[in-house]
Amino acid sequence: MTQIHENVTWLTQEAYDRLKHELDFLTGEGRAEIVSRIEAAREEGDLKENGGYHAAKDEQGKREARIRQLEQLLQSAQVGEPPAAPEGVVAPGTIVTAKVAGEQMRFLLGSREVAGDGIEVYSEKSPLGVAILGKRKGETASYAAPNGKDIPVEILSTEPFVG
Repeated sequence: MTQIHENVTWLTQEAYDRLKHELDFLTGEGRAEIVSRIEAAREEGDLKENGGYHAAKDEQGKREARIRQLEQLLQSAQVGEPPAAPEGVVAPGTIVTAKVAGEQMRFLLGSREVAGDGIEVYSEKSPLGVAILGKRKGETASYAAPNGKDIPVEILSTEPFVG
């Protein structure tokens, strides 16, 4: 079987630009805004009982985590279309219809950052993604759930994701 998976996140130019814009905001204006909120709350007095201060610090932590996530994603991203997988093969950027533990599911195998809203997304690095990568219609696989139970998967169909 040919290797169709690389350790790369493929992004459209639009998705890359949107994420870069978000990163620029968070590292510039967004950081300045949260610092001012923390400073203003700090001036209110006793920090132990200052809800505004703690909320601002929590928000700062979330924003810093998002900054790290975006930096890592954009650093390893390839802009453009992933190399085409053979037709009918589960690959990153594929919409997969599968029977998972007896339930039919339709999802994108790829990155949430690419999909936006409206479709469920599973990473190709997730246990499900790893189990089905390279499979074709009619083939089966399984993966271990967090509780250790073996989850059977049957590929029903694949189609390219067009965004």
